[in-house]
Amino acid sequence: MPSREAYEGQKGDKSLVQKGKREANQEEILAAALGMRMGPQKPPATLWQPLKLFAYSQLTSLVRRATLKENAAGPKYDKVHNFKVHTFRGPHWCEHCANFMWGLVAQGVKCADCGINVHKQCSAAVPNDCKPNLKHVRKVYSCDLTTLVKAHNTTRPMVVDMCIREIESRGLKSEGLYRISGFSDSVEEVKMAFDKDGEKTDISVDAYEDINIITGALKLYLRDLPVPIISYDAYPRFIEAAKIDEPEKRLEALREAIALLAPSHSETLQYLMVHLKRVALHEEHNLMNVENLAIIFGPTLMQAPDMDAMKALNDIRYQRQVVELLIKKEDVLF
Repeated sequence: MPSREAYEGQKGDKSLVQKGKREANQEEILAAALGMRMGPQKPPATLWQPLKLFAYSQLTSLVRRATLKENAAGPKYDKVHNFKVHTFRGPHWCEHCANFMWGLVAQGVKCADCGINVHKQCSAAVPNDCKPNLKHVRKVYSCDLTTLVKAHNTTRPMVVDMCIREIESRGLKSEGLYRISGFSDSVEEVKMAFDKDGEKTDISVDAYEDINIITGALKLYLRDLPVPIISYDAYPRFIEAAKIDEPEKRLEALREAIALLAPSHSETLQYLMVHLKRVALHEEHNLMNVENLAIIFGPTLMQAPDMDAMKALNDIRYQRQVVELLIKKEDVLF
């Protein structure tokens, strides 16, 4: 019967053999990733280590690219990538064409929202299927609306939902709702809290007794959007609709204009209009009718796409008319 020492020695030899086989298998896989042929003479260790780094990088890139293609069969996304020139550390492969990114600096571009890496020349060919990742989306205010809702997997921004729920629970009868401004420092505090804590932000009466602070935070969020709720590309159609005299044709033109909005914008606009209609129903207490609300929210929800001051001034009355119609007819427009 073999001694314990001999048994342990045999066991150790088997482990070394198995480890050697695993490493050899890994090396064959890595060589295949690099397009190399493994002959009887293995590359020296000094060359093999950097080759392994290259191979791991390429494999990671190819797996990610395959995953993106697999996901492409699912629901279509309507968000463009937010590409920025990027300097990559170590070897990188384009996740669109799978070719190597050459150079030491600024080898390609990286999406600031989802993290995809591609050549500059490939960026124009990448589909508008950006799926934002929370680790890349670090703020709530001043963040593109579609980016925010996709990152949080919601239909509307949590700021809009949370603020409106709080306002409707305790503020509908507050005089001058949305017209009276909350203390600016407190509004800024709410903004910073949303940017830091997101859905965990406390905007209850215990934290902010004055409801005008919450309405101020909501209006600030809407004003700070890089693309307004009524987006720049749809803006002219809304203004044209407001200029139509015949009521039925005007409503039809508004429906067509709403159809131009991205789903997240349309959903948020509808939710907001339903809320403002509820506010107007309490006009006896809050003294805020549909016309007053439209004056406040017209410039907040709509901004002229160009910087022509005179045109923007002339559009103010049409902005008011658009929002007024959206509030009054939300049940037939959406």
